Amino acid sequence: MNQSGFLLRLTGYLDGFTERTGRTLAWLNIGMVVLTFAVVVMRYLFNHSSIFMQESVMYLHSIVFLLASAYTLKYNEHVRVDILYTRLSGKGKALVDLLGTLFLLMPVTIFIFFASLGYVESSWAIREHSPETSGIPLVYLLKTLIPLMCVLMVIQGVAEVLRNIAVLAGAIPKEAGPAAEDTL
Repeated sequence: MNQSGFLLRLTGYLDGFTERTGRTLAWLNIGMVVLTFAVVVMRYLFNHSSIFMQESVMYLHSIVFLLASAYTLKYNEHVRVDILYTRLSGKGKALVDLLGTLFLLMPVTIFIFFASLGYVESSWAIREHSPETSGIPLVYLLKTLIPLMCVLMVIQGVAEVLRNIAVLAGAIPKEAGPAAEDTL
């Protein structure tokens, strides 16, 4: 197998992991909607509120927001200042994406990972729980999502680096991207 073929297969595996993770996490949105609806119905129809249910919505939102960020990256759906990018050729876009991933995404993600470890470790040490009596007693697990998000972002970041190298080498067109998984 040639080097280009290996890089494309590895990119496919990494993209596949991110795809499965993102699609699995998407189901949590249904739970979030159902719980939010239940909280509103309980509050306004029955004049009753549940802190546990309200915090459950927050936990689900946090899980989706943090852990699906790599899935969002895979589909190039993050916010971008798009002044010149759309005017670039496929290889120009690949170069911008490669440099952005190597010099912005990866260093910031790695910094967040290491900066969050003490924060998460402290939370685990005391088995941090909700300040509310009837709240969810798993705040330490919620905080663990931060370094986990970083790991998922680095995995997808590596896929982005490999894909953009393949584009620059002429192995695939930039337009193929992750949405055209058959090309990988």
